[in-house]
Amino acid sequence: MSAAKLRNIGPKSAAWLRQVGLRSHEDIAAIGTVEAFMRVKRAGFKPTLNLLYAIEGALLDCHWQEIPDQRRNELIAAAEAATALLPAPRNRPAAAPVRTTVLTEDTVAMPPSYDDGFDDEPAGEGRDEAEERE
Repeated sequence: MSAAKLRNIGPKSAAWLRQVGLRSHEDIAAIGTVEAFMRVKRAGFKPTLNLLYAIEGALLDCHWQEIPDQRRNELIAAAEAATALLPAPRNRPAAAPVRTTVLTEDTVAMPPSYDDGFDDEPAGEGRDEAEERE
């Protein structure tokens, strides 16, 4: 049975699996659900957990939503462990540690006051009138 005809596997997922060399049920069964998912991920595609569940459902010949929660959690844990072993992407640096800066009244520097170059003007009078009075 080809990947295109496996249960739960749509055309896009089937194309991804074919591109990583997994063309039949036997190919996927030989390496397992998580490795099939990781091959797609390592190829540069952006699979979601739905593909992980779909592959498992295809191997078990059941709908992907029928996979028990315990098995889903096992698959997620295995996929996360395998993902952690992947090298950092080449097109961007690895994420750096996050820094949090907390400002208190003691450390907050007051911004310089806005100086527009004008003296305070009485309400209702323009600059020229205020200058003439001085």
